[in-house]
Amino acid sequence: SGINAEPPMLPTMAGPPGVVMEDHSASVAMVTTMPSSGGDVSSQSTSPPTLGGNSALQKPQFCYNDINVFSINGLAPHITQNASLALFQAHPNLRNCVRSAIERSVQELALPVAERSIKIAMTTCEQIIKKDFALDAEEARMRLAAHAMVRSLTSGMAMITCKEPLLMSIANNLKQAFLSALRSQPTQQQKELIEQASQVISQENNELGCAFIQKSAIEKAIVEVDKRLASDFELRKHARNEGRRYCDPIVLTYQAERMPEQIRLKVGGATPQQLAVYEEFARTIPGFLSSTESNSQSGFLARPVQQYAADDITQIYDKMAQEIEQHLHALTAPTSHLQITAMALLLEAVMVARNSREIVSALALLQKAVEGLLQGLQSRAGSDPEIALRFRDCHLLVLKGLQDQRAYGPMWTNKNVTRCLCECREEYKYNVEAIDLLIRHRLVSMQHLDMYIAQSMENGLNYPAVAFAQMLVRLYLIESKMGESVAAAEVRAADLYQTIETLARIAHSRNPPDGLPQLIDGIRSTVDTGMIGGGGGGPVAMLQSGISQAREFDDPPGLREKTEYLLREWVSMYHSPAAGRDSSKAFSAFVTQMHQQGILKTDDLITRFFRLCTEMCTELCYRSLNEPNPNPSVVRSKCYSTLDAFVRLIALLVKHSGDANNTITKVNLLNKVLGIVGGVLLQDAEVKNTDFQQLPYHRIFIMLLMELNAPEHILESINLQVLTAFCNILHVLRPSKAPGFAYAWLELVSHRIFIARLLHITPAQKGWGMYAQLLIDLLKFLAPFLRNADLTKPIQLLYKGTLRLLLILLHDFPEFLCDYYYGFCDVITPNCVQMRNLILSSFPRSMRLPDPFTPNLKVDMLAEIQQPPRILTNFVANVPIQLKKDLEAYLKTRAPVNFLPELRSHLQVSNEPGVRYNIPLMNALVLYVGTQAIAYIHSKGHTPSMATITHSSHMDIFQNLSVDLDTEVVICFSMRYATNFAIRTVTLTTSVAHCYICSLKQTPRLYRNRLHAYYSND
Repeated sequence: SGINAEPPMLPTMAGPPGVVMEDHSASVAMVTTMPSSGGDVSSQSTSPPTLGGNSALQKPQFCYNDINVFSINGLAPHITQNASLALFQAHPNLRNCVRSAIERSVQELALPVAERSIKIAMTTCEQIIKKDFALDAEEARMRLAAHAMVRSLTSGMAMITCKEPLLMSIANNLKQAFLSALRSQPTQQQKELIEQASQVISQENNELGCAFIQKSAIEKAIVEVDKRLASDFELRKHARNEGRRYCDPIVLTYQAERMPEQIRLKVGGATPQQLAVYEEFARTIPGFLSSTESNSQSGFLARPVQQYAADDITQIYDKMAQEIEQHLHALTAPTSHLQITAMALLLEAVMVARNSREIVSALALLQKAVEGLLQGLQSRAGSDPEIALRFRDCHLLVLKGLQDQRAYGPMWTNKNVTRCLCECREEYKYNVEAIDLLIRHRLVSMQHLDMYIAQSMENGLNYPAVAFAQMLVRLYLIESKMGESVAAAEVRAADLYQTIETLARIAHSRNPPDGLPQLIDGIRSTVDTGMIGGGGGGPVAMLQSGISQAREFDDPPGLREKTEYLLREWVSMYHSPAAGRDSSKAFSAFVTQMHQQGILKTDDLITRFFRLCTEMCTELCYRSLNEPNPNPSVVRSKCYSTLDAFVRLIALLVKHSGDANNTITKVNLLNKVLGIVGGVLLQDAEVKNTDFQQLPYHRIFIMLLMELNAPEHILESINLQVLTAFCNILHVLRPSKAPGFAYAWLELVSHRIFIARLLHITPAQKGWGMYAQLLIDLLKFLAPFLRNADLTKPIQLLYKGTLRLLLILLHDFPEFLCDYYYGFCDVITPNCVQMRNLILSSFPRSMRLPDPFTPNLKVDMLAEIQQPPRILTNFVANVPIQLKKDLEAYLKTRAPVNFLPELRSHLQVSNEPGVRYNIPLMNALVLYVGTQAIAYIHSKGHTPSMATITHSSHMDIFQNLSVDLDTEVVICFSMRYATNFAIRTVTLTTSVAHCYICSLKQTPRLYRNRLHAYYSND
C-alpha cells in the first residue's frame, strides 16, 4: 500500500477492438457481488471496488462539500484541538502552533499525491469512458460519468497514498513547532507531553488533511479529464448540429459481432443497469460520506441537472440570473432584437453553469460573455441606447461575478478573459470599445494582452493589428480623457511597453502607417514612461517587465508551496552559524535545492519565485504588525529576520548570475527583481489603500542598496548600472504614484550611501541628472499642498524632511544645486520663499564671491560676468515646437506682427486663480529669450548693458509680458526673476544674470506701480 500501490482492476461495460478484454467482458456481472464502501445495497446494485483498503471500514467524518479547497485556509474551521491535553493545560500558547503545522503538512503532500493519483486514475478513466460511451450521442451524460468515475478513482488513490505519510508529517511538524515555541530547553516531562499531544492531534486531524488532499486532487483531475475527452465531446456536438445521430461504426461492428447480448452496447447509450456502475461512483467517493442521492428514484446520469446547496458560488450564480432577468423584463423591444436574444442566451448559460457547477461550464459562460461584448458592442448607427447599456451591464455583471473571490477569483477570470480576447474571431478581435470596457473594469491581464498585441502586429505586416494597437495606445497614453475615462483602472506606459516598442520599430520602417511616427513622437514627448536613466530596451525593458509581471497571479500548480518551502529553508540557512562568510556556503547548498525544485528552469519561473517571495515576506510583516498590542522592537526584529535573508539571497543571485565578466545578466536580473518588488508595492498600495504598510518594502530597498554597494570588485564594475536601476524604480514609485510610500521614499533618496554614490563617487557627474529628477518628483508632489497652504501634519513632516535634504545638499554638494537650480525652482510654488532661497543661495565652493556691500561695486566690470551659466536642465523642451519657431522668427525679424498680442494665449491655460498660467512654459520662454539676447549681443561684438538691450526685439517680449499679463503674473514675474536672477548676480555672476538685471531696470516705474496696487488691495 502507499506510494507504490498499483490500481486494482476497474469495471467497464465494453471495449473496442484491439484492447484485451479478459476480465472486463463481464464487468457488470462482476461488480454486482462487490460491497459498496458507503453501506449495504441490494443485490441489483453495483459498486466500484474500494480503493481505500482498511480505511473503508471506518465511517468517514466529512461530506464532499464540507471541505473548501480554494485556499489552505479551508482547513481552519475543521481543525480539532483537544483543550484537555496536558500540554495545552501547561502551555496554552502552544495551541497557536497547531493550525500552521497541519497546514504545512498538507501543503507538503498535496502536490505529489495529486500528481500521482491523477496520473493513474486519468489513464484508466479515459480508456474506460471512451469504450463504455462510444455509442452514446449525449456528451453531457458522458461528461457526468467521467467526472463521477475520475472523482472516485482519484479520491481513493489519493487516500491510500497520503494517509500514513500525512499522519507522520503532522506529528513531526507539531513536535518541531512545539519545541521551537518553548523558549527554554524542554525538560524530559515536557518532551513526553509534546510527544503525546502530537500523536493525539495528528490522529484527530489526519482524516481532515486526507480529505483536503483528496478533494484538491479531484478538482484538478476533473479539469484534466475534460481536456482528455474534449475532442469526443466536440464530435457529438458536431453530429447534433448537422442533424444526425453520433455513432462510431468501428465500435458498433465490434459490439454486434463479438460481444454477448447481455452486455452488448447499443446505439443510443447504455441501459440503466449498465449505468448503475457510474451511479455508484457518483454516490460514493472514498474518504467522504455517501451522498444522500443514493435513495433517489431516478438515476444520477439520467437527470439533466444536479441540485446543490445554496453556498457562496450558487448565490453568485443566482444573483447573476436575477439581475439579468430584471434587465430583460425592463425592456419593451421585441425579443427578436439581436442584443436581447444574446442576453437571453447569456441567462441560459448562467443557469447551466449554476446547475452543473463544473469549471468547464464556468469557462463556457465566461467565453460567451466576452464574445458577446465583442460582437454586441460594435458601433451601430441608430441602435437603442437603453438596450445597449443593459446589454453591456448584463455581460459585465457575469464577468464580475466570476471574478468574485467566492467564485473563481480575479486570477482565473482575468487570465481566461485575456485568452478569449486573443483567440476570438478576426472580425470581432479588434473592438476597441469592448476591450476598453474590459480593461477599465480590471478584467484583463495587461501583460499577456500587451505581449499578444506586440506579436500579432508581425512587425507591421498585420495592418488591422497595427491600427488597433495605435488606437489603444492613443486612447490610454495620448488623449486627454485618459485621466477621466480610465479612472477605474489606470493604464500606464509600462502596461503597454511591448506594444509601444513594436510600434516604434514599425514607425522607423521604410513605409510606416499614416500617423504612426507622429504618435510615437507624441508618446515620447508627453508620456512619462517611468524611466529616467539607462535609455530604452535592455535593463529598462526588464524593469518594465518586472512591474507588469507583479500583477500576474496565475502560477503553475504547486509553485507557491515550493516557494514557501524554499524561502523557509533559505531563512534557516541564512541564520545558521554554518552559513559561511557572506552566506556563501548556504548559498551554494540553496542553489542546488532551487535546481532540484525546478525554479531555475525558465526565466518565467524565476520571476514568479521572486514575486511569491516578496508577497510572502510582506504578508509576514502585515501579520506581525497586526498582532494585538505588538512590541515595536520585537515586531521589527521578526520582520527583519526574513526580509534581510531575502535581500541577501537577491544580492547573491545578482553577484553570481552569468559569467564573471558578463555584467549584462547581472544588471538584467537586478532590474527584473526591482521591477517585481516595485510592482508588488504598487499593487499592495492600491488594494490596501490606507492600511498599506511601507516597512517591508523600505527594508528590502535599503538593505539591497547597501548589499549592492559593498566594496567588492564585481559590484564596483556595475555600480553605475545598479544606481541607475535604483533611480528608475524610485522614479516609478515617486510620491505622486505611491503616496503611502512617500516617507520611506524620502528616506531612501536622502540615504547617505545613495547621495554619496550618485553625487560624489560616480565619475563625470553621471548620477547628477538622475538625482535631480528624483528631487523634482518630490517637489512636484509637494507643490499643490504648498500652493494652497494645505499643510496637514503628514505634509508638514514631509516638507520638513525635504528642507533638511536641501540643507544637506547645500552644505555638501552646492555645485549640484547650482547646475540644476532652474529645474528645481521651476516646480517650487511662488509662496515657498524659504525653499527657493535654500537653492538660490548655493554657489560653487571654488568660487570667491564679491562683497555686495563694496562701495561703487560695478557688476558689469566683474570678469565672471562674461561667462555663461551652467544650466543642465533642458528648459527648451518646455517650449512647444511651433511656438519656438514663431519666437525665433520674431526675434530675428520682429514678424509676424500678431506674435506679441497672441503670446498671452499660449501662456494662459485656465481661468482658475493660482494655476491660470503655464508657469513652466513662461519660465522657459523668459530664459530662452535671455540666452538668445546674449548670443545676439555677442554676435554684434558688444557686451550686455542697458544700451545694447534697450531697443531689441528681446526687450519687446519682456515689456509685452509686463504690460499684457494680469497683476498676479506680473508680481510673480517680477519677484521670480528679480529674485532668481538678481540673487544669482550676487552669488553667481554670469552673463545671463546681468542681462536680466538690465531688463528689469528698463521698466522700474511699471513694476513699482503694479506692486503698489497689488499690495494696497491686500
